[in-house]
Amino acid sequence: MNLNMRNIQFRTIVLTISAILLLSGCASHELAENPPSTSAPGQNQNGNGGTNQHSVTPDQPATEPAEPAGEPDQQPPAEEPPTKSAIEKQLEKMSLDEKLGTMIIAGVEGKKADARAKRMIAQQHVGGVIFYKDNVTTPSGVAAYVNQLKTWNSGNASPLLVTVDEEGGRVARLPGLVALPSGKAVGDTGDAAYAGRIGHLLGEASKAMGFNVDYAPVLDINSNPNNPVIGDRSFGATADRVTKMGLAVMEGLQSEKVVAVVKHFPGHGDTSVDSHLELPIVYKSLSQLKAFEWRPFQKAIGDGADVVMIAHILFPKLDEKWPASLSKRIITDELRGTLAFKGVVITDDLTMGAIAKHYGMGEAAVQAVKAGSDIVLIAHEYKNVDAVIAALRKSVSKGELTEDRINKSVLRILALKEKYELSDAKAAAVPDLKAINAAIQKEIAAK
Repeated sequence: MNLNMRNIQFRTIVLTISAILLLSGCASHELAENPPSTSAPGQNQNGNGGTNQHSVTPDQPATEPAEPAGEPDQQPPAEEPPTKSAIEKQLEKMSLDEKLGTMIIAGVEGKKADARAKRMIAQQHVGGVIFYKDNVTTPSGVAAYVNQLKTWNSGNASPLLVTVDEEGGRVARLPGLVALPSGKAVGDTGDAAYAGRIGHLLGEASKAMGFNVDYAPVLDINSNPNNPVIGDRSFGATADRVTKMGLAVMEGLQSEKVVAVVKHFPGHGDTSVDSHLELPIVYKSLSQLKAFEWRPFQKAIGDGADVVMIAHILFPKLDEKWPASLSKRIITDELRGTLAFKGVVITDDLTMGAIAKHYGMGEAAVQAVKAGSDIVLIAHEYKNVDAVIAALRKSVSKGELTEDRINKSVLRILALKEKYELSDAKAAAVPDLKAINAAIQKEIAAK
């Protein structure tokens, strides 16, 4: 075989091998692109019987165009925790003793601030004080007393509630003030605008002497002529009259940035016993109370009442064991539940005979808080304040009262102080009552 023939044979072999390799590569590529079906006989690759329903037409590509690549799945952003309000931040900084003190309004003794009052404010952190007739002599004397207490309160978490029981008529505490008309005298006019002006003057006079809370108006309906404790303190004997006039006084007080305390829920008008001396009992049903006694309170709550005072009265058809001021059924279930009251609940004075003759002071205070009260009023004797603080602290340590329950009350109290923009700013050393007294005289003369 010559050289040319050998070259031809070699090239043929090389071409043959190349063709085989090329064909093998194409087959592998086809298998990779279109793997053989693993479907059972009679099924398409979707597992359905029969032929593939996604047939190819001349106007349709053999395969659906691929979806464009999207953004990778993202988790929704985590919710931001709710921003805490100023009062919630304030609460977090308070000790348990400061919280318990905030829930007490206490009486003071004498006509001048002394070391016992200082201890109660600065060390026991009592959140408010109440003044009575024997604490006041002159407008300047009241202002000096109030201003000293506010100075001692400067280290506490919130401003002091400085309270007074000034209704007009026979319940009058503010010195140097022309006598304001009684609730009955105001109610008898039937003039809500007049009642509003009286409430405004009550607020002006209170504020001039450093008070920021007034225990008024009375929303009790004077339905029992033998009632020894309400009588002419009430605006009238009908729910409509009491509602109309009482709410006007409440709004007048509020217009002066003085906290109005509506009282005495669930209604003190049908009692025949003075709760200062003994515990009254009223045998009215829930439906009877709703239809009559509660109407002024319900309207006041709807119109922005901020504080409700609870009476020391036993209502056996609602709660056989506890008087209203200590009753969870009446405070939590009815006042907060049925009437939807969201504000501050305060007891009437726990040193009154209706309570003091039947319960220990500490026991009554703990039960009042369990029932739903935010503030307990201890109007007389520093030793009673000591007993209440000790009982509340012990109840928390035993788990009978939780700190969460205490926090709810303290938040309501702090919110009240914030709403009224209360501060420990000093009252004028010599309050000027001339213009207020002239306005009272003018209003009375016009009627």
